[in-house]
Amino acid sequence: MSQMKHIDNTPSTPGKFKIEKSPYNRLRLQFSLAKIIFWSLVFVGLIFVFFYRSPSSSSHVSSDLFRRSLRTSSYGGPAWEKKIKASAKPRSSNGMCVLVTGAAGFVGTHVSAALKRRGNGVLGLDNFNDYYDPSLKRARQELLERSGVYIVEADINDVTLLKKLFEIVAFTHVMHLAAQAGVRYAMENPSSYVHSNIAGLVNMLEVCKSVNPQPSIVWASSSSVYGLNTKVPFSERDRTDQPASLYAATKKAGEEIAHTYNHIYGLSITGLRFFTVYGPWGRPDMAYFFFTRDILKGKSIPIFEAANHGTVARDFTYIDDIVKGCLGALDTAKKSTGSGGKKKGPAQLRVFNLGNTSPVPVSDLVSILEKLLKVKAKRLIMKLPRNGDVQFTHANISLAQKEFGYKPTTDLQTGLKKFVQWYLSYYGNGKKSVQ
Repeated sequence: MSQMKHIDNTPSTPGKFKIEKSPYNRLRLQFSLAKIIFWSLVFVGLIFVFFYRSPSSSSHVSSDLFRRSLRTSSYGGPAWEKKIKASAKPRSSNGMCVLVTGAAGFVGTHVSAALKRRGNGVLGLDNFNDYYDPSLKRARQELLERSGVYIVEADINDVTLLKKLFEIVAFTHVMHLAAQAGVRYAMENPSSYVHSNIAGLVNMLEVCKSVNPQPSIVWASSSSVYGLNTKVPFSERDRTDQPASLYAATKKAGEEIAHTYNHIYGLSITGLRFFTVYGPWGRPDMAYFFFTRDILKGKSIPIFEAANHGTVARDFTYIDDIVKGCLGALDTAKKSTGSGGKKKGPAQLRVFNLGNTSPVPVSDLVSILEKLLKVKAKRLIMKLPRNGDVQFTHANISLAQKEFGYKPTTDLQTGLKKFVQWYLSYYGNGKKSVQ
C-alpha cells in the first residue's frame, strides 16, 4: 500500500452535489418511535439467534451436516487441515493471520487478494448463496485459489465449524464481510437479513470472545445506517436511529451488538461504513452493474428522481480505495483485551466512513457508461420508490484520514472505465449470460 497523507480532523470537502438542509430537531414522538422500532428489531434478532441455536432448529441440522462432512474428502481430516494451515500461514513469523468471511463476495475477494499479496496469512469462508449468480462467486474463488487463498464453503451460523477453524488456526484478525446485502431484497426475504446480519454476527463474536488469544475484528457496517438523515456530509458523530430499510436496521443493530461484545468481553472491534462500492468483479444487483448489462442489451434502465424532480446521487467509491481502507483498519486495530470469554481491560471500539466524498447524480453515471460502452441508454425516469432507497449519500472521511491515512484516489470516470473493461472481458460484450 502506498504511503497516504496524514491530515487534520477537519470535515472533508463536499462534492458538487448539494442538498438543502432541513431542521435537525425532530418531534420527540418520532425519536421515541424510532428507538422502539430499533430495539424491537434487536430483540427479535436475538430471539432468532437463540432459536437457531436450539436443538430443533435448522442450524442444528447444519452442524450435523458439517460433522458428517468431516468424514468426507472435502472437509475434515489431515488433507483438509493442511489446506487451511497453508492458506492461513503468513510469510513472516510475526505476520498477520486473517479469517475473511464472505471471501467470495465482491469486497471479500479484493481484500483477501490484497492481504495475500503483501504476505499475510488468509483463510476465506463463504456459503456461496444464490442471492446473485453463484457462478460469479465461483470465478472469484478460482481467482483467489490461484493466489494461494483457500475458501472453506460454510455458513457463519455454523458454530461447530467456526470453532473448528479456530482450533486449527490461531487467527490474529477477523475481517467479517459476510452479510446479506441489498436494500430492496429485504422486502422479499426479510429473514435472510436477520439470519446473516444479526445472528451470523453474534455467532462470530461468540466464537471470537471465547478463544485465546482473542482476535481483533474489523467488520462491514454500511452507510445505510444514516438512513433519513439530511445533514451532509454524513459523519460518524451523526445520529443513526432513522433507518430507511431493514438492511440498514440490521447493520445498525450490528453496531450496537459490537459495542456490547466490546464492553463485556474486551473484543477489539472496528466497524466500516462502506459507501456504494463499485468496480471489477462487482455485484450484479448494483445499479452500475445492471445498467451496463441492460444498456448493452438495448433494454430500458430506471433512473429514479426524488420529489419535485429532485436529484438522486451516490458517493460512489472504487473498490481499490475501499481495500486500502480495510487494510488500514486492520493495520491499526489494537489487540483484544479478553481471554477465555473474560475481559481484562478496556478494548478498542471504532467506526469509520469509507467513501469517496464526491457524490455524483445517478444520471451522470449513466452518461459516463454511455460514452464508455458507445451505446445510447434508454432512460426510464421514475419516482424514487419507498422500498428503502434514499435520495443521497455523502461521506465525511476525516476520521479515517486522521486514523490511518485513508484517501480515495479514483474518480468515477476512471473507476467505471476499469469496470467496463473487466465486464466486456468477462461477459464478452453481453453474450455471456448475466443472472
